[in-house]
Amino acid sequence: MGCCSGRCTLAFICGMQLVSVLERQVIDFLGYQWAPILTNFLHIIVVILGLFGTIQFRPRYVTGYAAWLVVWMTWNVFIICFYLEVGDLSRDSDLVLTFNLSMHRSWWMENGPGCRVTPITPPPSWAPEDHRYISISGCLVDFQFIEVAHSSLQILLALLGFIYACYVVKLISEEEDSFDFIGGFDSYGYQGPQKTSHLQLQPMYMSK
Repeated sequence: MGCCSGRCTLAFICGMQLVSVLERQVIDFLGYQWAPILTNFLHIIVVILGLFGTIQFRPRYVTGYAAWLVVWMTWNVFIICFYLEVGDLSRDSDLVLTFNLSMHRSWWMENGPGCRVTPITPPPSWAPEDHRYISISGCLVDFQFIEVAHSSLQILLALLGFIYACYVVKLISEEEDSFDFIGGFDSYGYQGPQKTSHLQLQPMYMSK
């Protein structure tokens, strides 16, 4: 019963992770954030494998899923530090998230709640010809805090997934040990002595 409830909870957490990371993947695609796109893709694959291992009683898959969650949490901590500009990090850097392939920023910068985008014409002389120059105002929540909220949600789900993954691996291992013990007992168990017949047939003489 405990294994069933633990597996069901872990499967639910995996489902929540898939839904949330797919939403994040779409947002990152719209913002041309290539580093998060690749990391999200790896996360989707590992979560699917973890879900498969949870359903099919494959502890190795669940263990690999738990190990990846440590990397995933570390990545999201870095994203939070990046957008909050902790230390020498700067969210205006093109190299970190876009591999210096574009000048795009987070999709939420222009599409956050209440944001109004106003094109500025003529653009300044230093602006690239294939890029538009805009002014953003009226945002109810700054885009960096939305990104921090997304990463915080991923860390929370990953932490829950890690805890339940360890719990499920422990329960599956205990069940496998229990089955091995029962199987061994049946194979080499005690067999009682078999009854053998020692009766001897004697001739019978009937008197007339």
